[in-house]
Amino acid sequence: MQNDSHGGEMTSLWRCGFILAITLCTICAYVTVCAEEFPMEKDLPAPACAEGWIMEEKVVLYTKDTLFERINGESELYFPYGFEVLASARYTNRKNPQVAVEIDVYKMGSLLDAFGIYANYRRPDDGTVKIGGEGFMSPTQLLFYQDRYFVKLQASGTLSMEQEVLFSCGNAVSQNLPRNLSTPRELAYFMMPAVKQRSERYIAQSLLGYAFFRRGLIADAVLEGESLKVFMVPEESVHAARKAFDQYHAYLKASGQEVQITETPDKTSMAAVDPLYQNIYIERSGRYLIGAVNFKKPSTGVQLVEQIRERIIGDQSGRGK
Repeated sequence: MQNDSHGGEMTSLWRCGFILAITLCTICAYVTVCAEEFPMEKDLPAPACAEGWIMEEKVVLYTKDTLFERINGESELYFPYGFEVLASARYTNRKNPQVAVEIDVYKMGSLLDAFGIYANYRRPDDGTVKIGGEGFMSPTQLLFYQDRYFVKLQASGTLSMEQEVLFSCGNAVSQNLPRNLSTPRELAYFMMPAVKQRSERYIAQSLLGYAFFRRGLIADAVLEGESLKVFMVPEESVHAARKAFDQYHAYLKASGQEVQITETPDKTSMAAVDPLYQNIYIERSGRYLIGAVNFKKPSTGVQLVEQIRERIIGDQSGRGK
């Protein structure tokens, strides 16, 4: 009987411990969720984003499962860029309640991801405004990125909004975000006279439409009067870069294209005609693939690829890597 009693007490203690552990886990999960969501709510300025522009109701949060409710038809665009949550709020004008400013703050996977989404909306001829990492403004919009956040302000109820209002509201959001006003390091590799500035884009999956180029940056360039595109694929390792290079080689061969491979101790290069992009030249250097497409003179593509490669090597040397 004593043994049975002792066993019952142990069972009860085990059950209590188990219940306590579950409760603690639930509390921790709740605290974690709150810790992640609370700052996003605070990213939207309250009670106003500018003088006379008051927040209606409260901030609304959207997750991966509900993002379509806010941007139906566009939500799939955000997922490859590490989208986590969207905080949205609407601000109305005291003098004219029909006019409003809607502010959306997207939390993305990284600084590069935030830039990638931003650059998807930016055009090379858009004038920039000094806010966050970079921003641009139209008569009814202000878009910018800062740290891992992409911010979009949209005026409604009017065809033209005072730019001072949009900028004031945007700056109020900027002040609530992490004060990282830098641009992605990778953009510096394209800072050359031949590359058209603000044409750079970061594609988070299938660069050039090829699955073996998992992600990368691409930009427009003009050299010696010839227009072309340059791109870079940053892989996680030398082995991964070599694999992607070989997969592209195999694809070109399977397409019936002539391929010229050149190997040196520090790089492997390939020149060919791509079925979609005509002349191509690509180099594998370390964990990077660097290429050019749509050129007529082979020397043009080679020259730009070499310039980007030298900038990458110089950056790595400067960082001691």
